Amino acid sequence: MPPAPPPAAPIAHYENFPVASWLCPPHLRAPIAAIYHFARSADDLADEGDATPAQRLAALAGYRQALERACHTAPAQDAPWASVFIPLAHALARWALPVSLLHDLLDAFVQDVEMTRDARPYTTETQLLDYCRRSANPIGRLLLHLYGVHDSAALAQSDAICTALQLINFWQDPNVDLPRGRNYFPLDWCARFGCWPGREGQVQRPDLAGALLAHCTADARQRMAQGAALVHRLPGRAGWELRLVVQGGLRVLDKTERLGARALQQRARLHPWDAPLLLWRALTMRPSRHKSDNKA
Repeated sequence: MPPAPPPAAPIAHYENFPVASWLCPPHLRAPIAAIYHFARSADDLADEGDATPAQRLAALAGYRQALERACHTAPAQDAPWASVFIPLAHALARWALPVSLLHDLLDAFVQDVEMTRDARPYTTETQLLDYCRRSANPIGRLLLHLYGVHDSAALAQSDAICTALQLINFWQDPNVDLPRGRNYFPLDWCARFGCWPGREGQVQRPDLAGALLAHCTADARQRMAQGAALVHRLPGRAGWELRLVVQGGLRVLDKTERLGARALQQRARLHPWDAPLLLWRALTMRPSRHKSDNKA
C-alpha cells in the first residue's frame, strides 16, 4: 500500500455544494478530497487559462497517463501533478476505487475541449445526458463505493442527483460558458422554444429565453426529485451531507427560475443567508410513503 498521503491542496474554487465538509464521515474525508482534487484539476486543464485546444488535449493525455501510473505505484514528490496523484494513489489502493469512473471524467473533459474547439453544440437532450453520465455521475458512484452502497436502485438515484447537479450548473453559468463558446442548451430544446442563446447570452425575445430556461430548470428539478430518496439510504453524516447538496441544488434552481431570461447574463448564487433555509429544508426531508414516489 502506498504511504499515507499528505494533506490535499486547499480548494480555492467557488462551490455551491459542500465538498469533504465537516459533515462527511471523518475517515472518508481524505479519499473524497482526493477524488474531488483529481476532478477539479482535470477540469482546470480543460477550461482555465489561455492554453490552446491542442495544449489542453496534450495536458489531459499526460494527466491520464499519470492516473494509469498511480494505479500501480505512488508518484514521486516531484512527479507532475504530485499533489493530486499522491493522495489519489493512496485512495485507489486503500479503497479499491473503480478506475473506469475516473477515466469517464477525463473522457468528458476531453469532449468539452473538442466540442468547444469545433464550435459543436449539443444537438439533442440525449447527447447532453450522455455527457452528464461521464462528467457528473462518476462522482456519485465513487462516493457510494466509499460508503459501501452498491445496489442498482441507489446507483440510479445517485445518477439522477448528479445529472441534476450538472444541469443546474449549466443553467446557473451560461453567462460564463456562452462567451467561452460552450453552449449546453440542446438544439432540440432551443428549436422547441424558438430561442438560440448567442455567445454573450443576447436574445431578441426574452420571453422565449425565459420559457427555455423554465423548461431547463423544471427538468433538473424533476431529476433531483427522482434521486432525492437516496438521502435516507446513506448512514449518519453522509446522509446529512447529501441532504444539503440536494437542497443547495434546489435553492440554486429557485434563484435561476426567479431570474428568468436574465439568467443568461447573471449568475444565481448561494449566500450565507441561505444557510438557515437550506438547513430547515434538509431537516424536514421525509422518506417517500410509496416506493414509486421518490420526491423529497
